[in-house]
Amino acid sequence: MPVAVVTDSTAYLPDALVAELDVEVVPLYVVLTGRSGREGIDVGPAEVARTLAVKGQQVTTSRPTPGDFVAAYRRRLDAGADRVVSVHLSSELSGTWDAARTAAGQVGEHLVSVVDSRTAAMGTGFAVLAAARAAAAGAGAAEVAATAQRTADAGSTLFVLDTLDHLRRGGRIGPAAAALGTALAVRPVLHVRDGRIVALEKVRTTSRAVAKLVQRVADLCGDQPVSLAVHHLAAQTRADALAEQLRQRVPGLRDLYVSELGAAIGAHVGPGALGVVVDPTATPATVAS
Repeated sequence: MPVAVVTDSTAYLPDALVAELDVEVVPLYVVLTGRSGREGIDVGPAEVARTLAVKGQQVTTSRPTPGDFVAAYRRRLDAGADRVVSVHLSSELSGTWDAARTAAGQVGEHLVSVVDSRTAAMGTGFAVLAAARAAAAGAGAAEVAATAQRTADAGSTLFVLDTLDHLRRGGRIGPAAAALGTALAVRPVLHVRDGRIVALEKVRTTSRAVAKLVQRVADLCGDQPVSLAVHHLAAQTRADALAEQLRQRVPGLRDLYVSELGAAIGAHVGPGALGVVVDPTATPATVAS
């Protein structure tokens, strides 16, 4: 196992692929009223959605510590890896990449390469999958890291929210706030560009926003082979319906993953969020959900 791949819990990779490709996942921390815990281990999306549904209740998040990453890197190196490639959520949205970089300096930058995906959710996840497959095929650390970066750069992450309040309170809305002004009742189509969340279009209703989302994704995909991920928080029925629309609108579809957002990103987008990640680089030819 010359190159091991590490990521954080916001990649929202399917558990089966994490196990199959032997990816190490370091969880972020989620802070609820009165307690905190590790994303996906101590705190799940359902608990976050319930908390956010109560007026006045908030959920916050914090990055893994450098010590968390040091432990993960040393586990992999002690298990026989020669090098580690660590791929993470955009540094514009979280301090996770910075914590990983600090840990790499402690373990040895000649042993650990840290990649800023400049995206989120399965935008990061698809980059991790590509990196893990390259590592499994025998690529060296430089090529594994470059594969992750190319995949992340080629992808697109788009989403619609029931409200912008959670993004605004968490400080993640960035330039989108200026673009939308005070029109927080608008249902915008948002995307991640240059690592930040920005607005694509302003739409007055949720149904129109979802229709715009589908159209944007169809336009991005064209006839080329693509893999897609549909994300949601507490909106399984709507996510399944969105996935079905994409199956009908994207002729080159290879893989399709439908999954609920975890607690860390769910805390910032809120219940009802729907998102789609487009990966034009993936080659597997099975459709999963």
